[in-house]
Amino acid sequence: MMNQEIRIDVTKQSDEELALAKNHAQLIFKFNHTMPETEEYEQLMRQIFPTMGEGSRISTPLTAIRPHCVNIGKNVVVMPGCLMMSAGGITIDDGAMIAANVQLISNNHDLYERQIITCKPVKIGKNAWIGAGATILPGVTVGDNAVVGAASVVTKDVAPNTIVAGNPAKLIKTIPLKS
Repeated sequence: MMNQEIRIDVTKQSDEELALAKNHAQLIFKFNHTMPETEEYEQLMRQIFPTMGEGSRISTPLTAIRPHCVNIGKNVVVMPGCLMMSAGGITIDDGAMIAANVQLISNNHDLYERQIITCKPVKIGKNAWIGAGATILPGVTVGDNAVVGAASVVTKDVAPNTIVAGNPAKLIKTIPLKS
């Protein structure tokens, strides 16, 4: 994955960008206040994430900024309370599980010009499991089959088939191959 930083001046957004942000905010508000397991709920979920793969499920409440920058694979589970700061792009691959209150953050603010957001993509690999309350920071890739412990703050890439935990997250162990 390319980890090239992009910079966005939030004070210089076009009318179209502002209209899109307003539309997304209203869709997400409606989604968060719609009865789960209804046709309306499903339609709103698909409007917010139109490229979401088959069998995937997003639970409310959800906070998502720029959800059009989120790609969700098949059979993904996102539990309640997820925050997606998506200006840098977020990819959640097939079979990934995102526990409650996880923060996926692909953008930050410039230290000197705070109205500038600095953005790097976040990628969650296939069948990865992100524990409750974990935070994944800009530019981080969590490898396939990796596990991020609850309440961890992930500042660096996580290798496939490993378990990390803590603040900052550190390697706990490698997951042995299933025999």
